Amino acid sequence: MLYLNFCMIHPNTELRLVSEAVGYGVFATSLLPEGTIVYVKDSLETVISPTDYLLQSPAMREMVDKYSYIDQFGNRIVSWDFAKYVNHCCNCNTISTGYGFEMAIRDIQPGEQITDEYGIFNLDQEMTLVCGENGCRKRIGPDDFDKYYETWDRKIRSSIDQLFKVEQPLLSLVDAETRQELDNFFLNPSTYKSVYALRHVGRSL
Repeated sequence: MLYLNFCMIHPNTELRLVSEAVGYGVFATSLLPEGTIVYVKDSLETVISPTDYLLQSPAMREMVDKYSYIDQFGNRIVSWDFAKYVNHCCNCNTISTGYGFEMAIRDIQPGEQITDEYGIFNLDQEMTLVCGENGCRKRIGPDDFDKYYETWDRKIRSSIDQLFKVEQPLLSLVDAETRQELDNFFLNPSTYKSVYALRHVGRSL
């Protein structure tokens, strides 16, 4: 069964069952060129503060842990649309950027699963991976950000120039401050904002 998307993930996507082991995933319904903004956090996303998280029942915390990411302020963010079903892959085709949105780092073909790098999500515990890629890290955890952010930045830097060359249906959802940062980067690439801006430095390791 296919589910239609309503939005803060790219509109040319749909939800499908990957397998019983993996569960659901998000797939492209048309070509998403390298540089395409694939996800933007908007005002409808559920923001759960550290205190609010502690007030939840164990069952609710388990669901939040499964479907949220932790932002640079320590809040857990749960997407209101099916962006929360995007799966991790150690050879991901999208990645979060220091500008707060996720971007395709290579062309994503119609019917291809959209995958992400969970190590950027400020994990507070280790996670076992089932991505199956050659070179799969097998596990990711709280120390991944410091280990890999320079590698992630290299991937972003190799693709981010395409941001200004492809259609961007989600660009209007990017806040004014971030659009100004992008304008600054376009004019002066030395102002590039590292993905390290997303690291929550207050969390315990």
